[in-house]
Amino acid sequence: MTVNVLFAARPDHWRIYEAPLKKALSDRGVAANLSPDLAPEEVDYIVYSPNSTVQDFTPYSRTKAVLNLWAGVENIVDNPTLRIPLARMVDHGLTQGMVEWVTGHVLRHHLGMDRHILGQDGEWRADAPPLASHRRVTVLGLGALGEACARMLVRLGFAVTGWSRRPKDIPGVSCLSGDVGLHAALKAADILVLLLPLTDETENLLNADTLALLPEGAVIVNPGRGPLIDDDALIAALDRGHVAHATLDVFRVEPLPAEHQFWAHPKITVTPHIASETRPETAAEVIAENIRRGESGEPFLHLVDRESGY
Repeated sequence: MTVNVLFAARPDHWRIYEAPLKKALSDRGVAANLSPDLAPEEVDYIVYSPNSTVQDFTPYSRTKAVLNLWAGVENIVDNPTLRIPLARMVDHGLTQGMVEWVTGHVLRHHLGMDRHILGQDGEWRADAPPLASHRRVTVLGLGALGEACARMLVRLGFAVTGWSRRPKDIPGVSCLSGDVGLHAALKAADILVLLLPLTDETENLLNADTLALLPEGAVIVNPGRGPLIDDDALIAALDRGHVAHATLDVFRVEPLPAEHQFWAHPKITVTPHIASETRPETAAEVIAENIRRGESGEPFLHLVDRESGY
């Protein structure tokens, strides 16, 4: 039996996903009619990005699952017309990219590399950094991406604390949860990495009160979601020196407007949402596996919990 798979994303994405998806489906023995143009009543699965023109799922009466191309689902999870299973993207290419970006920027701040890269002025700055075991790194968010980053930082020797909404157990990581755990995690953060999903509970999680819990001179690295941080509170903490630097990859408005104060602030590094990208070849494997599972009556991978929002 042939399944009908609608590709509901931007046209430029169709060009790069068509071949990998067809190959991945074929490799799993799934006969599929994959197309960006199918009648809603004929669609069995939707490969989806939230910026698609598909916003009303009511006509998709026989669709078994929506398979998101993005790790984040905050732009679709509350859609009242979406009453069928929703799976978020968790693939090893996306995870590897995030681990590389986070590790690179944590090491940059740990080693004080900016002093040497930007300080080519003839002054001999001989201060050696501490060993990683003497640098405390906190990762807020221990989902697939957060856990992978925390594990890598442990392998490098950092003293790693992790915080999540629900209790977790990760070897080598001091895992905390709940409000009391959040405060303790922030107090233990010489370098703070944000990898939380965006929900009503996490928006502005870093505000004037919680930023004040960080150690003097802490560094923030945010490849998670822009609205996790209160922008004005962050600027205030940087200006008074309580936070030494913030490396930001995600923002409330993207692309970040050219006139935004973050661009010119001497204690902020802006990167243009490049910490991790969904890779078509590896993402296609995840999507094809979920379609195979759906056709075999097996549980879908990476289903979103609608109540928690991720």
